[in-house]
Amino acid sequence: MDQYPAYQATTLGAAYAGIHRLPVQILLDNVRSLYNVGSFFRTADAVRAEALVLSGITPTPRDPRIAKTALGAESSMRWTQHTDALSVVEDLHVRGYQLAAIETSLHAQDLFDWHPSFPVCVVFGHEVDGISAALLDRCDVHVRIPTLGMKQSINVATAGGVVLYELLRKYRQLQVRP
Repeated sequence: MDQYPAYQATTLGAAYAGIHRLPVQILLDNVRSLYNVGSFFRTADAVRAEALVLSGITPTPRDPRIAKTALGAESSMRWTQHTDALSVVEDLHVRGYQLAAIETSLHAQDLFDWHPSFPVCVVFGHEVDGISAALLDRCDVHVRIPTLGMKQSINVATAGGVVLYELLRKYRQLQVRP
């Protein structure tokens, strides 16, 4: 159910007016931090993503502490909870979603070079251990965010923001092409 008023699309300007919902689902598998999950809810709401899929140990908005960072987006975003992420990605694959693991791997392509095939499901994993091998194997593409610093990684919720806004930019470009 879309809880946004119809007038909101027109206030965003012509470049965004044609985007009812960004055809992106976000799968959080074993993301343990309540604050990271809340941040994903808020960012998903900001780009008007379709839904969040929470699996494994990922906490849900049933825990009121998520509201500290979600700031109401836990109520406006559609979300589901599943114990098995593999069954979720199989279902999304059958429904035509490209499955993109956001992970630095040997064959990952740079986020800015990636040409997503919408609709897309972006998969994020555990803050320390990343995405499980079985889930990585099932994804159609691995996408890395370029990092230039010594650490070579960023917080998972920050990564989510970078990826979701790049997807919004790329989808918007598809909408405004003649």
